[in-house]
Amino acid sequence: MVSVNLLNPFVVSAGEVLQSELGVKATRGQLRLHKDTYVTDDITVLVSVVGDAWGVVMMGLSFDTANKVVSKMLGEEVLEFNELAQSGISELGNVIAGHAITKLGAAGYKTDISVPTLIVGKGSQISTFDIARVVVPLTTDYGTITLTLAIRESGNSGGRTGTRPLKIGGH
Repeated sequence: MVSVNLLNPFVVSAGEVLQSELGVKATRGQLRLHKDTYVTDDITVLVSVVGDAWGVVMMGLSFDTANKVVSKMLGEEVLEFNELAQSGISELGNVIAGHAITKLGAAGYKTDISVPTLIVGKGSQISTFDIARVVVPLTTDYGTITLTLAIRESGNSGGRTGTRPLKIGGH
């Protein structure tokens, strides 16, 4: 079962970080639940979550969207997804996940994240095994950034569950 208590912090944090770091509003699209193998976008940032909640957070985007995002972050046009652009996109995924972990901590979850892993190239397959994934498309002025959340509570989290609706940007 998917717990919104675990998912909301990531969706809210993505909206907040995109607003603060890029100055753009992220509009959440239609949520989808996937159980099949995840197939990567042009660029996918993967961050593992461990502790009271565990699983993986993936942030997927196109090369075009990534270059626009990094251009905004650097204040200069980026036309090639080079090492600097890769570092910038990885750090964006890391900051979003870090903010979400802070929110989870405030809710009583003791969790931590891995360093981000960057997968470049569309079509790689990643299995989340028996953890269903919630796919959250976020539309921005730079293009769509897709959050894919495969997270569940570990056995020692006290059985926290919730029915609050997913929200974005703290609203």
